[in-house]
Amino acid sequence: MTATASRPGSTGRGGRGGRGGRGGRAERFARPVLLAFLLAAAVDLAGLLAGADTVHLVAKPLLMPLLAGYAALRGGPRLLVAALLFGWGGDVFLLADNDLAFLVGMGSFAVGHVCYLTLFGRDRARAPLATGAGYVLVLVVFLTLIWPDLPADLRIPLTGYSLLLTAMAWRAGVLGPYAAAGGALFLLSDALIATGIAEWPQAPAPDFWVMLTYIAAQALLTLGVLTAAPAGGTGRTGAYRERDTSI
Repeated sequence: MTATASRPGSTGRGGRGGRGGRGGRAERFARPVLLAFLLAAAVDLAGLLAGADTVHLVAKPLLMPLLAGYAALRGGPRLLVAALLFGWGGDVFLLADNDLAFLVGMGSFAVGHVCYLTLFGRDRARAPLATGAGYVLVLVVFLTLIWPDLPADLRIPLTGYSLLLTAMAWRAGVLGPYAAAGGALFLLSDALIATGIAEWPQAPAPDFWVMLTYIAAQALLTLGVLTAAPAGGTGRTGAYRERDTSI
């Protein structure tokens, strides 16, 4: 999830079965799209620091479509693109300051996490159990502390969502340090949102910190998928790129 107000390695040009020309042409547009994403992110964060709500309303919905476009142009798997677009759906719904929109937006993010989990599950590497135990401990302590301060009607949905997000953050580690850091930052970003919902004391410009960690999380998850460490001579994502990417 992302904040708004206080609301609750790519394949070669000759790869992919003889479609190298098309892939090469697509990848030439990847860098401009990435630069557009970085510009939109900078504008959004600057708008939050300046208290310019209109800037945030315009820039925020541009972020995930641009990042999804970059991932597609780089030959990323469709599940990655889908996860980013469901994140976009969550971003848009959470711009509305009401409980229904919040729940729908949280549901959209949850579907995105399912996409990530399915994608990460295609890697046969095992995520470290010690890391998983650490995530579980942090989640249990955090939920125990924040539970009394959450609105009663949001306690169960937020708990279910938190379990799914924690599983995604843990499993992201199978693709290397970029994805692992992205998963951890996603968890941190949503934890910051939860403290706002619970009306805990906030740092100055809380929405700025939520968006900064969220943008970094999605970017690092994307980078982690696109540049996964080699396994047996091919990228870990190589097998499902060949099978799942026809963008």
